[in-house]
This record gives sequence, C-alpha cells and structure tokens, in this order.
Amino acid sequence: MTNTTDIPLEDELGDVLDKAMRRAGLTDESLAARTGVRAGRILDAIDYRSELTADELRRLAGELGLNEVGLCALGAGQYPRPAIGPLPFCVWPLRMPHGIGVVNAYLVGECGAGSAVLFDTGAGIVALDAVWPRSIRRIDAVFLTHVEAEHAGGLCDVVARFGVTAAFVPEGARAPCGQPVSEGATHAFGAIEVTAFRTPGHAAAHNCYRVRAPAARHGGALLVSGDLVFAGSAGGAYFSADELQASLRRVLHAVPPSTVIAPGHGPLTTVENELRYNPFSL
Repeated sequence: MTNTTDIPLEDELGDVLDKAMRRAGLTDESLAARTGVRAGRILDAIDYRSELTADELRRLAGELGLNEVGLCALGAGQYPRPAIGPLPFCVWPLRMPHGIGVVNAYLVGECGAGSAVLFDTGAGIVALDAVWPRSIRRIDAVFLTHVEAEHAGGLCDVVARFGVTAAFVPEGARAPCGQPVSEGATHAFGAIEVTAFRTPGHAAAHNCYRVRAPAARHGGALLVSGDLVFAGSAGGAYFSADELQASLRRVLHAVPPSTVIAPGHGPLTTVENELRYNPFSL
C-alpha cells in the first residue's frame, strides 16, 4: 500500500462550509445573521480565500452542527492525518484523474496471490489500465459503491476483460453488468470476506463495504466508503442530507475504530480519526 500522507484532502474548508450550509438550508446572509460572521467573509471562505479566525470558525461550527476541532484544523490547513496500520491483506489504491479532481478505486487481495477484489471501476477502462498493478491478473469480484460515471464507468469492460461472474451493485441501482447486493450480505473470496452496508444519502442506492480476513491473527479491517465519508469531509448530499448523516453515524459506529477507511476521493484515513476530527462526525 502506497504512502498517502502527500495526497491532498478531497475537500477544503470552503467545500465543507458549502456542504454544511446546504444541509442546514442556510444562505451566507442567514448564516451571517445567526453567527455574527460577515457574509463576505463566509463567501471568501467558500471561494477558497479564507481568513476566518478561530473564533469565527467556532461560531460557524456551532451554528452548522459541525465538529469544532476538525473545522478549525481545516481552517488552519492542519487536518490530522492518521498512521495507517497493517492490514491482513494487500490494498492497491487506484487513483485516476477525472475532471479537475481524482477518483479512487481499490483492489484488495491476498498478498502474492495474483488475484483481487475490485471496488469501483473509475471513469473507464483506459483510466484503470493506466494505474493497474501488473501483479493482478485475475478479478474475483467487483463491488460498486454507487452507480455514478466516475465510479462505475469501467464496469462492463472489466467484467468482459476478466470474465467476472460476480459483479455487485447496491440494491436499487441500475447497472447493466451488475447484480444487487443488499444490506448485511457477506461474500467470501479465499481468505477475504466482504460485507455490504446500505448507506443512502449521497445517492439513493449507495453501499459501503467492510473487508476483513476473519482467520487472520493480526491486522484490522478496511471500509470502502465510496462517497459517504472522506478524510476531513463527507460526500455531497445529492439524494438526502438527513439520510447521509444517519448513514455516516451508523457506519462509523458499526466497525472498530482501528478500521482503515478507503474513500472514493482523497487519502486513506481511519474510523478513529474521523470520529474524532471529521467536521460532519457529530
């Protein structure tokens, strides 16, 4: 697994404030009236020109229901990056440019086996090919977190190229090459076990997946979180803000704190880190 300390966060302070304001149904003017922070200063922060003081950030956090410590850390450009502990399997983060950003897919497999489970497929097979590890020659299964162009674009090509017979999508999602996997469903691939969590909010049909090696004596678990949670932020609530927040709370408390989070964008993090600092963790 590659070092992720130099990978930028998916969201900056302005992105978090914008998402939180949308969630609360507040404009810059209404938020300014409630906090005493001038609307112009809020807009500057949203436009990545923030000079907000720690006191202003505390007031904004209180009104928006955000974790004050994490929001202030973002504002200072010092959001904590946790150490990523050992896992009882190998993880290959596949980081692919998409638009002005980067999208993540992941391969997870027994080290040295030459096969793996693929989580999300990126924007297309060309992008996948550019970052594909030579050591992986077979795919045991594909799991999509949600059917969105940048996360599911290569699904049918992957299925055809590798002869995949187990391609799973969240229940309720429409994908021509996948079969639905529901809440709590568990599938085993050699020593690796994958369990689905239904996590609507960013999309109506969205899953996270816990990956474990039950027989391993050491090492923790991995949570492939899609666009539910990122290091320092959460996904856009394009389907339902209330359901996204409920999904976030449920999943972060359903797995051990040491669980490594593999998000759809940005660097790896841990459940413990995000429970402690993520602005949306309250």
